Amino acid sequence: MECVFGLVGKGFALVVADTSAVHSILVHKSNEDKVMILDSHKLMGASGEPGDRVQFTEYIQKNVALYQFRNGIPLTTAAAANFTRGELATALRKNPYSVNILLAGYDKETGPSLYYIDYIASLHKVDKAAFGYGSYFSLAMMDRHYHRDMTVEEAIELVDKCIIEIRTRLVVAPPNFVIKIVDEKGAREYAWRESIKDAPLSAV
Repeated sequence: MECVFGLVGKGFALVVADTSAVHSILVHKSNEDKVMILDSHKLMGASGEPGDRVQFTEYIQKNVALYQFRNGIPLTTAAAANFTRGELATALRKNPYSVNILLAGYDKETGPSLYYIDYIASLHKVDKAAFGYGSYFSLAMMDRHYHRDMTVEEAIELVDKCIIEIRTRLVVAPPNFVIKIVDEKGAREYAWRESIKDAPLSAV
């Protein structure tokens, strides 16, 4: 029941993900951040098996950092997407990762971009994309309301419409979502949309 979606606006890209950690019929927590900040100007939203998702996204994050450390310049968003796709393709023939990725970034030369990478290592540059059961509703909303030169305010309004639609229409809808944005100022957390919060652990 995971849901990850993203879009490109005028001078920025954003990625939204649900924050539920579930196994079978159990919800373990509702504040799991599934959107990783890869570096200063890249975001990676992921869905899939929890172990694969955490291990693979951390592996990509560390290799992107290693490249910058060795060469003194960061990977472009396109290069990071192709590297990620290559690692998934290599693993596909050995020990495949069950993970789907939306990689968003901002480059000085080319501006914002969003890449769709699925578990069988197909790669596409897109303006909007989604994974999971929530994609049935978020893609429909984005098809209706998305346009290429959206402002941040318009994009957030569209994101909220998608979240409301998912919560209303999906039978086992995730309650909480995290929104992250990347633009010329860098990659950062923008907001949370929470309908429930994890109860604090009582001191015994």
